[in-house]
Amino acid sequence: MKKAAICFTPQGKRIIERINSYLEEHGTEKVEAYIINDEMQDKDGFVAFEGSIYEWAESLYKTHALIFVCATGIAVRAMAGLINDKLSDNPVIVMDDAGRFVIPLSAGHVGRANKMALTLAGILDAIPVITTSTDVNEAFSADVFAMEKNLRIVNREGIKKVSAKAIEGKPVTISVKDYPPKERVDVIIADSTDKEYTLLLSPKPYTVGIGMKKNTDIKKAEEVILSILNENAITTDMIYALCTIDIKQDEEALIYLRDRYRIPLITFDAALLNKADGEFTSSDFVKQTVGVDNVCERAAVLAAGNGSELILNKLSRDGITVAIAKRKRF
Repeated sequence: MKKAAICFTPQGKRIIERINSYLEEHGTEKVEAYIINDEMQDKDGFVAFEGSIYEWAESLYKTHALIFVCATGIAVRAMAGLINDKLSDNPVIVMDDAGRFVIPLSAGHVGRANKMALTLAGILDAIPVITTSTDVNEAFSADVFAMEKNLRIVNREGIKKVSAKAIEGKPVTISVKDYPPKERVDVIIADSTDKEYTLLLSPKPYTVGIGMKKNTDIKKAEEVILSILNENAITTDMIYALCTIDIKQDEEALIYLRDRYRIPLITFDAALLNKADGEFTSSDFVKQTVGVDNVCERAAVLAAGNGSELILNKLSRDGITVAIAKRKRF
């Protein structure tokens, strides 16, 4: 996910410069740097944002992790109304412009804000201020486990119950679908309607293959893909990966969908796509253009793995092609 940082003072600017210097030195993508201060002369490497801090936050929050180098109150007010769901919120971090403290404000677990805060604190030799209960009590975190294993949280109310048990120091039991528990367990990993559990984590069963023209409009792509998913009774949290050909990996619409819905984007070169096993809708035009007769179907099947099946063959809409495959092995 892209990261954007904003500051108001020369001290804050130096903090962001230190972060980017470290990231560049270690071959990691730098944060997008913004500044709000009309009187500050030295703005090299920074975008001088002309609107308010509220407008800045709203314009970037859907696709970026946000880093505020300022007072916590400013960040909290800027994010009011934007933060509303711990499972889909993007990371928001605030740090003082002396670089002493780094505080994750939202998406500590699923959005990895806690992990990001620890990394930033390490860069700045600052103190990370982590307040999530499972972290400070060094207890098992169900939502972190689900995120790390790329599992869908089916009944979110179960997170609190499992976490409470872990914080109390009680053992948390986990069962996998191939080994049905003989008695009620805390966490079951299954594609199941069995009710003998506290928390159900489900493998994400679908891959979505996408083909599109260069510079496809972001909003149009989102509208088309979400409508096709809706027509097939699939929600974004059920998608294991978006997939396409490698020459499209920098397409802004795909990057937007990846970051907005936190779905991995997997790309394949033409040679590998040509080796996909199955019968696919062939297009001579596509083959002449990119070297393979079908992108979306082949990419969906490859990403889904052995034994997968196409449940939606290539569907073209407004210059965008979409295919959906269902994984058989998790």
